[in-house]
Amino acid sequence: MKRPPSLVESVIAALRQEIAQGAWKLGDRIPSESRLAETLGVSRLSVREGVRVLVHSGLLVTRQGNGTFVTATDESQVALRRQLDRAAAQDIIDVRRGLDIVAARLAATRRTDEDLERMRKALDDRAAASRNADVDAFADADVDFHLHIAEAARNPVLRDLYRGMSDALRDSVKADECMKHSLAGHDTSHEDLHRAVETGDAAEAAAIALAILDSQEHHGEDPAA
Repeated sequence: MKRPPSLVESVIAALRQEIAQGAWKLGDRIPSESRLAETLGVSRLSVREGVRVLVHSGLLVTRQGNGTFVTATDESQVALRRQLDRAAAQDIIDVRRGLDIVAARLAATRRTDEDLERMRKALDDRAAASRNADVDAFADADVDFHLHIAEAARNPVLRDLYRGMSDALRDSVKADECMKHSLAGHDTSHEDLHRAVETGDAAEAAAIALAILDSQEHHGEDPAA
């Protein structure tokens, strides 16, 4: 006789279902332990253990002080992220070059006012982190800005690829020597990219997106630059 699922197994199944059905999308923060426990009718301990299992499997990630976020919707995305974790910085830049150019070009013709507001918020957060020399906050805001551009492209494949790469992108930003220049407040390229998307200049947006990555690649090759 097949045994009934344990409470933890039920929690895992419920969380997997929410992720698979799109209730929580890539990059979303899931509800708190207490909220999930109330919703599922189980103890917080069962929720905590279920979340731990999904973190271990790669579907979720817990960021200290920020909560738990969806990083993949299935195992294929987990495999992609693990591949990215092992990838060289140059390989990630090469992939970003293709994604960012397409995202910027499409975003310039498809963005909404809400998209622009989200980009503006990310840029403001990026600038605040620069003033405070907060490397972690700067990396988060930088990735958020580029992710909002990918979302504005209105291409779900592009959006999900970018979301699946978000952790690797965050790490590459933090490791980028060019970031020191940005933290010093001398980088205006992201503001220029926002302006090109806002005005609908697809060619200019694509060119600026490429220039941003070319600058990152240059500084990566020459740390003294």
